[in-house]
Amino acid sequence: MARSVKKGPYVQASLAKKLERLNQSGGRQIIRTWSRRSMITPEMIGATLHVHNGKLFMPVFVTENMVGHRLGEFAPTRKPVVHSGDRKVKAAPTGGPPSGPPGGGGGAPPAPKAGG
Repeated sequence: MARSVKKGPYVQASLAKKLERLNQSGGRQIIRTWSRRSMITPEMIGATLHVHNGKLFMPVFVTENMVGHRLGEFAPTRKPVVHSGDRKVKAAPTGGPPSGPPGGGGGAPPAPKAGG
């Protein structure tokens, strides 16, 4: 269920203070936060926030399209599943032509000029 419009968006008080200070100074500082539940407001546009994902801080650059979403939506907490069979298939050669620069290249360096 969504939050009531009457209440307004939730932004943690300490995060709001830090953002206010950042906007007043006009700096490009990074703000670290654990508040994944805070909603992105128009005042945050252009700021870089490091949002904690449970293990480390993920950088989130706030754009206009993110307003109204939560900070936690942009810092995934789970790694994508990589199966061992998939890695073996990708590592095997494809059997196609060798990759490299067109025209061969990669040979021995040119011989030094004779004479003086």
